Amino acid sequence: MASTIVNAGPIQGLDYVGLRPAKPLKLNSGRIQIKTRPQRLFTVRASDGDVPIGKTRLSDAECEAAVVAGNVPHAPPAPPKPAAPAGTPVVPLLPINRRPRRNRRSPALRSAFQETSLSPANFVYPLFIHEGQEDTPIGAMPGCYRLGWRHGLVEEVSKARDVGVNSIVLFPKVPDALKNSTGDEAYNDNGLVPRAIRLLKDKYPDLVIYTDVALDPYSSDGHDGIVREDGVILNDETVHQLCKQAVAQARAGADVVSPSDMMDGRVGALRTALDAEGFQHVSIMSYTAKYASSFYGPFREALDSNPRFGDKKTYQMNPANYREALIEAREDESEGADILLVKPGLPYLDIIRLLRDSSPLPIAAYQVSGEYSMIKAGGVLKMIDEEKVMMESLMCLRRAGADVILTYFALQAARSLCGEKR
Repeated sequence: MASTIVNAGPIQGLDYVGLRPAKPLKLNSGRIQIKTRPQRLFTVRASDGDVPIGKTRLSDAECEAAVVAGNVPHAPPAPPKPAAPAGTPVVPLLPINRRPRRNRRSPALRSAFQETSLSPANFVYPLFIHEGQEDTPIGAMPGCYRLGWRHGLVEEVSKARDVGVNSIVLFPKVPDALKNSTGDEAYNDNGLVPRAIRLLKDKYPDLVIYTDVALDPYSSDGHDGIVREDGVILNDETVHQLCKQAVAQARAGADVVSPSDMMDGRVGALRTALDAEGFQHVSIMSYTAKYASSFYGPFREALDSNPRFGDKKTYQMNPANYREALIEAREDESEGADILLVKPGLPYLDIIRLLRDSSPLPIAAYQVSGEYSMIKAGGVLKMIDEEKVMMESLMCLRRAGADVILTYFALQAARSLCGEKR
């Protein structure tokens, strides 16, 4: 049973080094008696570094009694106040109680109070695939390739999984000979995307596969929908084709279908079509606020899917519009979307925050090809630190409210995060 020290008063005539008296000490509290024996002296020194300080065989009660008696062991002094440089003016303290810099003064504090985190689990890795066996570099997107679906794709997915990225989205480069005005190749069960899905699911059953639902890679006109002879994009007829495309992708094993076409009513139609075919478990990530942006250029080179004429402004959103995103979000929510996506990402942080604040659904952001290529180009020209700008841009997307980020930096950023952890 533990003993207690009561009324241990000052001890006169004893010299101490650390907790050790220079001669035998006898304490009598009236309730217990503690005798000490002279042992090896010790002091506490900051300069000892990692060398452990030898223990002295004193009991807790003896240590406490010595401290109560005023014989406190030596410890390093408080560090001196750093001197300001010569010429620094002497001024009175500002009359402020709140100094936010206090919470930023050391790496440990900054880390403790960090509000936003970034993890490889937040990334969805966009991958371009083609029918060839070799991986073909994409000139406008340094570090990105059209991957051969049988070999290069599997190898790239393996690399991503090694650093914690287990979600991908597939974009096909379709041979021109398979394209037509109605995009029929989009729902071919033995087409490039369904084959790639089946291959990946056979190799990595737990891989989360997102797919793109739109006609532009399959259309001879390069538009996301069927084009009437006067140039008008047909809405309902296009949605009919998209439903067949989504079902074919789900049948192959897709986990999340992602309509990027911006046709009206397509989310509800896709949900109905998927459910009717027994794919109630397949999620829909709707490109809710996809803007008619100039940041998509490198992507269209990658897929050779530039519009043959005109632009996409009659179905993609006007970059000048903010409130319109709420209209799209409310429609997609009511029609059964599981995830709402904003595209592009960094130039549209306000839209990401708008949807985050107005919807309980997960929010996705697409850091598009133009954003990626600008950072890469700036890094090559030594105008910016590519690695730091990459990580900052991704953190900003998370801070704005994105739960997941589609980014071509997924592998590079995940490797950086893993390196930091090591």
